Amino acid sequence: MSSTAAGSPTQVSASWISFVVDAAVTRADIPVRCAELAELLRGRGPGIVSCDVSGMARPDVVTVEALARLRLTARRHGWQLIVEGAQPGLLRLVDLVGLTDALPEAGRQTEQREETRRVEEVGDRRDPPG
Repeated sequence: MSSTAAGSPTQVSASWISFVVDAAVTRADIPVRCAELAELLRGRGPGIVSCDVSGMARPDVVTVEALARLRLTARRHGWQLIVEGAQPGLLRLVDLVGLTDALPEAGRQTEQREETRRVEEVGDRRDPPG
């Protein structure tokens, strides 16, 4: 087990990282937390970041922004981020801002989206076949 600069415990294995965000996050904290995550992921193969938010007492829109930015950081390094331990208030905020699919909760399957269907062109019958 190692510890991040902010003092949040982080567990690291080959393809799984448990990253804890357990305090009120300010906008100024977001780049710092993203840099911490990027440092953990740099040079590793793909895997899953489990972002544990169970210790958050009063999540707000900045919390959702932080999670979205952490997700982008993970994706840039080829990792997937899932949210673990989210309280109902945080889940409502994530839903309210339309990021439910972007910030999947551990143990919850995202909806299966339909595959894009092939679009057939409609041509003018008078046009010669090409």
